[in-house]
Amino acid sequence: MKLKGRDLLTWTDYSRDEFLFLLNLSKNMKERLYAGEKYAPTHLGKTVLGIFEKPSTRTRISLEVAANQLGMKVIYTNPQELQLGRGETVEDTARVVSRIVDGIMARVYSHSSLVKLAENSDVPVINALSDECHPTQVLADALTIWEKLGRLEGVKLAFVGDGDNNMSHSLMQMGAKLGMEVRIVSPKGYWPGKKYLEPSEDDARRSGGSIMVTDNVEEGVKGVDVVYTDVWVSMGFEKEAEERMKIFKPYQVNSRLMDLAGKNAIFMHCLPAHRGYEVTDDVIDSPRSVVWDEAENRMHTIKAILAALI
Repeated sequence: MKLKGRDLLTWTDYSRDEFLFLLNLSKNMKERLYAGEKYAPTHLGKTVLGIFEKPSTRTRISLEVAANQLGMKVIYTNPQELQLGRGETVEDTARVVSRIVDGIMARVYSHSSLVKLAENSDVPVINALSDECHPTQVLADALTIWEKLGRLEGVKLAFVGDGDNNMSHSLMQMGAKLGMEVRIVSPKGYWPGKKYLEPSEDDARRSGGSIMVTDNVEEGVKGVDVVYTDVWVSMGFEKEAEERMKIFKPYQVNSRLMDLAGKNAIFMHCLPAHRGYEVTDDVIDSPRSVVWDEAENRMHTIKAILAALI
């Protein structure tokens, strides 16, 4: 499958087959690494520019290790270290750096910055997180679910929390393409907008999956295979913290909520977790939690993305 030179801003732009190609490549790369097979540095001489407006643990480290295993070099920077911090436009920055590097991975506050980067870049632009989507995370999520449950099609996944954030959008995109039943369990006023809901519903109809949005926790979580949550206050929403804490309190993932799910349901979180808020210690540290495998899989899936696109 030819993906060289493609941007990855959201999974809406990719077909089911393209997603599955990258998922299978991720699984293959992980299995080869675990088997002790030395991975050939297929991308020697290639350079990726990492532009990180937001702090990062999993994405940054995964990017650097994955690139290193492929033989690539990573230049890590932030706007303050670039002329972006002194007023150079995103468009001009893209035109310059894309003549020098082979790919750009950007973690930004505004999704529009990624769109501008991609529109003015001659090399692939990969979304390392924006306020609207987190595509590299949900590829790792899909790999984790596949490993733990042995299947993807027909899996019931409940995302509990802010239904209009980057994770809920990307989980809908991913689940809809794979024939999953995705339930967004969120207070009214925080439901996903049409921009990401409608394309996901279209994909779900084609794949045999479904999308459900509800503010009823019991209805949304009952009998699911996967319970997924994210922080209630994402980076950039700190001013709303106090209000959000009150609104989302009934949506905390605790042992009572997990009891509503299927008896073999797993718990997932993209991390970092604010323990005692969106999730309790007895859930995230329980045998049902797969968050550490999920975090590790970021490296294997980012490696597949870099290998396929650059």
